[in-house]
Amino acid sequence: MALKATIYKAAVNVADLDRNQFLDASLTLARHPSETEERMMLRLLAWIMYADDRLQFTRGLSADDEPEVWLLNDHLGIDLWIELGLPEERRIKKACSRSKQVALFTYNSRAAEIWWQQNQSALAGFKNLSIWYFDDTQLSQLTAFAARNMSLQATLQEGTLWLSDGQNNLEIVPTSWQQSK
Repeated sequence: MALKATIYKAAVNVADLDRNQFLDASLTLARHPSETEERMMLRLLAWIMYADDRLQFTRGLSADDEPEVWLLNDHLGIDLWIELGLPEERRIKKACSRSKQVALFTYNSRAAEIWWQQNQSALAGFKNLSIWYFDDTQLSQLTAFAARNMSLQATLQEGTLWLSDGQNNLEIVPTSWQQSK
């Protein structure tokens, strides 16, 4: 018997002061049986950092031809492609050719740093690619917020994200390895 996804619900209030974006959203995250809670929370964090009414989770791990999160325009073109992990260059090239903007969220400190050293020069050629890095400490603190039913408040300003669930508070400063031009 195949294992089913675990469903998480998140009521999220986002105040992005840099983009003047204020949003309340009720999100449903399906955590694939092979996905860690850490990775699922990074998907949620990616959604928060690029919050938009039309930003949506995809089939993710279950679909090779889709990102983790995307923003489709009215013509079903892809305005934003959000990827997680340490993908091969050809997958990033595909994302950059199909989407106006691509955001890559990297994690797993030791592996990510090696991956970045090996791919930095090749990825610099992708002008619509932003790469964010999250260290192991930040992710373990983020994972502490994981619950089947979450109520989160997020404030973004000048590269810093403050997250609260009413009892716990966390300040996250992602490291920018590359910004789209």
